[in-house]
This record gives sequence, C-alpha cells and structure tokens, in this order.
Amino acid sequence: MDPKPSIVVDNLVKRFGKFVAVNRVSFQIRSGEIFGLLGPNGSGKSTTIRMLCGLLTPTSGSATVVGFDIARQAEEVRRHIGYMSQKFSLYDDLTAVENLEFFGGLYGVTGDALTKGIAWALGMSGLAGNEQALTREFSGGWKQRLALGCAVLHRPRVLFLDEPTAGVDPLSRRQFWDLIHQMSREGITILVTTHYMDEAEYCNRLALIESGRIVEMGTPGEIKRLAIHGNLLLIEAAPLGDALAAVKRAPGVTDASVFGAALHVVVGDQQSERELPAFLAARGIRVDRIEPIAPSLEDAFVSLTGEKPAGDADS
Repeated sequence: MDPKPSIVVDNLVKRFGKFVAVNRVSFQIRSGEIFGLLGPNGSGKSTTIRMLCGLLTPTSGSATVVGFDIARQAEEVRRHIGYMSQKFSLYDDLTAVENLEFFGGLYGVTGDALTKGIAWALGMSGLAGNEQALTREFSGGWKQRLALGCAVLHRPRVLFLDEPTAGVDPLSRRQFWDLIHQMSREGITILVTTHYMDEAEYCNRLALIESGRIVEMGTPGEIKRLAIHGNLLLIEAAPLGDALAAVKRAPGVTDASVFGAALHVVVGDQQSERELPAFLAARGIRVDRIEPIAPSLEDAFVSLTGEKPAGDADS
C-alpha cells in the first residue's frame, strides 16, 4: 500500500456569493482507506466532493488527488477517479452491459481493456448472468450495484461516493458496503458521504461537518469517546416533552436530547445519576426505565453539533 496520502485537503474554501459552503476544511486520506463525511443538510459534504472531483473550482485553499492539483489539473484528476452520486446516471432503456460499454467509452476504455473491465465489473457487482437484462427491470439494489460497476469500470485509484445508498433497502445497503470493503482491500481509496449512522460505523475514519466546518475527525470509536463527557443514560419517561425540559435542569446533567420515544441524557458523575429518578418524580414525571448505554455516533453528532444529520440532495 502506498504510504503517501491519496487525498490531501488544505484549508479548502468554497463560496457562492456571500454564502460560505465549505469553510477552511483540511484532512488527508490514506491509500486504501474508507473515509466518511457526515453532516446535516447544507453542511458542505457534496460541495467538498465536487471540488475534489474537479467539478467545482475552490474559492481558496488547495487539494490534491493522487498527486494532481484539483484546480490546475482537473482533467488529470478526473482520469484517476470514479464518482457515484445518489442519483444513479444509468440509462433504463439500455441493458446492463450496454450501460457498462457506454461508461467505459466515456472513460476512454476500449478493446480488450473494456472487455476485461466489463467482466470484472459484472463479477464484482454480482450481476454476471444478468448483463443482457434491461436496466429498468432491475431493483434499486441492482441498479445501485450496476452504477458502482460503471463508476469503477476503469479501475480508478480513488472512488467518490456521494450519498450512494439513499433510498435503497437495508439489505442492499449492507451488500453494497461489502463491495466497498472489497475495493478498499484492493487498494482503492474511498471517500463517502452518508446520513446513515450504521454506515458511518463502516468507515475507517470520519469527519463530522457542520456549516462547512469540520467539528471532529477520527475513527468512529474515537469520535464517540471524544464527544461524550460523562455517563450516557437512556431514560423512558412520560410526558416526554416535560421530561426533557425537567432533566435539562437536573444537577449534573450536561446534555439531553430526544431519541425516538426516549431521552439520551449525559450526566457528569454517578451521584447525579442516582439522584435523577427522584428529581424527575418530584416534578410529576413518570420514569419507566433508566439505564446506562454505550454512546452511538448519533449521540456524538448531536453532542458536537446540536442537531441530527439528515439526507440531502445537494449539500
């Protein structure tokens, strides 16, 4: 594996008029690493990827992809990368193999290289035997795998995936991530944006982004440890809204949020934890369940940014 980073981003900025979409973002991604960008709507994830693909020119800062400058050598960058967005660029009136042939032509893959590339993409995506089927007959998961095959037909060194599993069923998402890890093991560097917390756990490292800025970066485990200062409790109580308002005023509570039909509450010490049930009961709150839990990435994200990430079409 190449010890040099495949992607180097240094103080990257992108403005649209007065709006700052990406604000002094910096990170490096190693060869073969799966690196995730996680953030809410409008956080700058997609804008960052589009700059790194050479599709948008940065306002300031710099970045290189496999050694090529994204601003001065955009064409070279595009020759060495694959790109897949949540809006799969497939042609429904073409067969699977015809889609692969078309995208191979766009990437300049011809002759024997194209034949081998198509065979590899069909095998990798699990579509061998269905290459003559019309794409419109495929399920969402099959279309997703075909789109991935089209994106990596030319065997790129770097793969950019922008919300690639949005709208796909959980089983197809899991199978898709098996393919991602397979490509990572083959040395392909992968940068992915996602709003699914279970997917973020599959990344080697993550950058959490809010309002165009990176607020935390590290492995999923590191981010969870850094974000939660204290003990995390699950509290099932009623009325939920009143319970949230009350628990925020409890001694020792440093953070509290609604998660589904329960509360996730951070307390700074064990004494505060022991006193919580009586504190809530004294204020007319019925506590049905209270227990310590391990923090999730969603807990970490809420703690660091104050909001939950959500899917976006253009962020």
